[in-house]
Amino acid sequence: MAFPGTGGPRVTVDGKFFRLGGEKFFVKGLSYGPFAPNSAGLPFASEEQTSADFAHLRRLGANVARIYDAPPRAILDLASGHGLKLFIDIPWNKHLCVLGNPRQERLAREAIQRTVAATARHPAVFAYSVANEIPPDVLRWSGVRAISAFIDGLIGKAKEVDPECLCAYSNFPPTEYLRPGNADFLCFNIYLHQRAAFRNYLKRLQMQADAKPLVLGETGIDSLREGEEKKCQWLGWQIEEAFRGGLAGAIVFSFTDDWWRDGKPVEDWQMGITTRERQAKPSAEVVKRQFAAAPYFPLRRSPRISVVVASYNGARTLTACLESLLRQNYPDYEVILVDDGSTDHSSEIAAQFPRVRYLKQSRNLGLSAARNAGIAAASGEIIAFTDSDCRADSDWLHYTAAALMEGGFVGVGGPNLLPPEDSAVAAAVMASPGGPAHVMLTDEQAEHIPGCNMSFFKWALVEIGGFDPVFRKAGDDVDLCWRVQQAGFQIGFSPVAFVWHYRRSTVRDYLRQQHGYGEAEALLVRKHPEYFNAFGGGVWRGRIYAPGGVGGVIRPPIIYRGFFGSAGHQFIYAMAPAGGLMLCTTLEFHLFLTLPLWILSAVFRPLLPLATASLLTSLGVCAAAAAQARLPRNKTHWWSRPLVAGMFLIQPLVRGWARYQGRLRLRPPAAAQPSLESIAMRNSGKSLSEVCYWTPRRIDRYSYVLEILRRLDVQGWAHKVDPGWRDFDFEIFGSRWSHLQVTTVLEDHPNQAQMLRCRLRPRWSLPARAAFGILAGINLLILGFTGAALPWVGLLLLSLPLFAWILRRDQRNLQSMIMVFLDGIAKEWNMVVIRTGQPPSTDSSARSRSETAPA
Repeated sequence: MAFPGTGGPRVTVDGKFFRLGGEKFFVKGLSYGPFAPNSAGLPFASEEQTSADFAHLRRLGANVARIYDAPPRAILDLASGHGLKLFIDIPWNKHLCVLGNPRQERLAREAIQRTVAATARHPAVFAYSVANEIPPDVLRWSGVRAISAFIDGLIGKAKEVDPECLCAYSNFPPTEYLRPGNADFLCFNIYLHQRAAFRNYLKRLQMQADAKPLVLGETGIDSLREGEEKKCQWLGWQIEEAFRGGLAGAIVFSFTDDWWRDGKPVEDWQMGITTRERQAKPSAEVVKRQFAAAPYFPLRRSPRISVVVASYNGARTLTACLESLLRQNYPDYEVILVDDGSTDHSSEIAAQFPRVRYLKQSRNLGLSAARNAGIAAASGEIIAFTDSDCRADSDWLHYTAAALMEGGFVGVGGPNLLPPEDSAVAAAVMASPGGPAHVMLTDEQAEHIPGCNMSFFKWALVEIGGFDPVFRKAGDDVDLCWRVQQAGFQIGFSPVAFVWHYRRSTVRDYLRQQHGYGEAEALLVRKHPEYFNAFGGGVWRGRIYAPGGVGGVIRPPIIYRGFFGSAGHQFIYAMAPAGGLMLCTTLEFHLFLTLPLWILSAVFRPLLPLATASLLTSLGVCAAAAAQARLPRNKTHWWSRPLVAGMFLIQPLVRGWARYQGRLRLRPPAAAQPSLESIAMRNSGKSLSEVCYWTPRRIDRYSYVLEILRRLDVQGWAHKVDPGWRDFDFEIFGSRWSHLQVTTVLEDHPNQAQMLRCRLRPRWSLPARAAFGILAGINLLILGFTGAALPWVGLLLLSLPLFAWILRRDQRNLQSMIMVFLDGIAKEWNMVVIRTGQPPSTDSSARSRSETAPA
């Protein structure tokens, strides 16, 4: 039972860190014990010795002691009196194959409940470790899923006694893949003696920790084998790397060489920073120095940062946003609020923050324009972007600057987490598809970072031209990230440079947001078609880290265990979501399969089972995705997962419809409207599928194609370069109905002359194919219902060839415009246009000119 009269503030989870009262709490710990049994038979030293040891720990700068048995009241009171918190490992027979043995399972659960009941709500308790380093052989024998569920059950038993207690499982590299879902934080014991490997492994663990804090549960060096000099050196950088890596704490193993294991003293290891007699070793001074510097080890330098907040009618959350930005733990920064023509009381809120530079735009120009205004006004070397519906962690700029200074990146992003005070509906929205998420190529390098948490060197933003104003609501961050990488730069990611991001609080607001994302995707498809598939869906090279998961995972992860399960580091390889399965939720699937099947089944009844199966498949995929979504435990209700399933069903329809609306509105760039010359070509009746250019000097075809691509960019033509799998060089997306595949070949002729042939192969766009398919389906339905007897049915059947003629006309229009475009480049390269397809006569320049006259 809980101690009477105990209480006070408790350590709580605060995003990627802990908080005690109003301050962040960073774990600076030393392991303590177990010792030879005392007079009461407990593995603790005498009260006098414990009091002296706890005082010593405090002098070293420690605020946590990790102990490996349930402490009696006296030990708890001593810890509290010395200002120490205890991280309590609860022992049970974890080295046995407990699962399947009802008695052993019961004993484990009783050990958890008994320990928590005896210590609950005591001010000295930091957290409980419900298990420590389950052997990999036991884990392989019992099964990862079963053990994970058992540990989650143990955490559940602890929280039945004390719902507010913090619980973790203390893992280690041989079982890295064991990830209980109910743990409040990720705790890992790591003994790596190479600095680069240690640093990289912490980065890997930070990505696994996701939105939870990461604590280094044990790390240390053996003085006996490695020597005290190496121990001092290695412990120094281990503590430094842990806190530089954004860990919520680190615990050194151990305080003293005096410790017992398996009923006897351990004499062949000297892991302590004090001797058995509690005499401090040189490594104790190192730990003291590093704990004093932690958690904020100095950055290489701290350049000035300009924080730009673009806001449009964001008054609801603007106050919390600005307050968080003015509490940043960073020495040199400014905050710029760009009000993009708001009509609410944002200006009144801004007036309450005199330290914030307030820029008011006369009208709503869009998100990109607002951010560009912030860039122009910024005085910082680094520009950090967030939104008015976010509030930043107090160390956001510190870890952002650290990643930019030390990672070799021009930009860096971080997570956006659900605020604890947000609603249960917002939590369901977070777990639904389409939210802001980072896409990772490695544990450090990102392919995409969300605009609500992104920072760049100002020079890099200036070099690529800032944000594209065409993106008014969304898509600006995606476009910027792609252009940064196309310019040859890299984008990094800091797992601890996070912001709290308020989600849409109603389903209606969420769907309105997704509609805006669909419109932005239509613009992105035109500008970056190489990043999209034929249906307009994004194609990412990296792994998407969505806050609520991406759904559609049907294959379990693969675990590398090594020979006979003996590998020291047993890695897990997560399977990618089944993209083909998620196609069952798309607008195209419903429009071209489910809907036609249901319509045709009204006429042809045998199709009804297929129509039903199609619909049930979509519903089943949505239900499975909702079941896999990660919802916060304290914000999950009976309706949460059905709501997420419903949004998995509706969101692709809303977003897809908006995407197609946007794509159908797209037209060729203004600089590429039909000219008189192209109109004459289009109406000439001659084939426009090939054009040739004669050059009396040798050229490089590769350089010439690159020049064509550069000119397409300048004029605003959307195009996609073939990565090497197709039989064309590049594809031009010229209109809503037509694309053009361009292939080049260079012929060698006598006297160093060459002829460049360009094939212009037209193709229907996806909207064109969809429209033709729908029209054909309507014709088939009418024929099925009425037959061909009615006179107007014959006229209706003419609609297909009429539509095909319109599409062919559009293709010739695109071919003629591109032909004129290519002619212009050829003339600048002093090449002669050939319309006959044959090389000119070399003995008569006059004949050559006559053959090259325009048709």
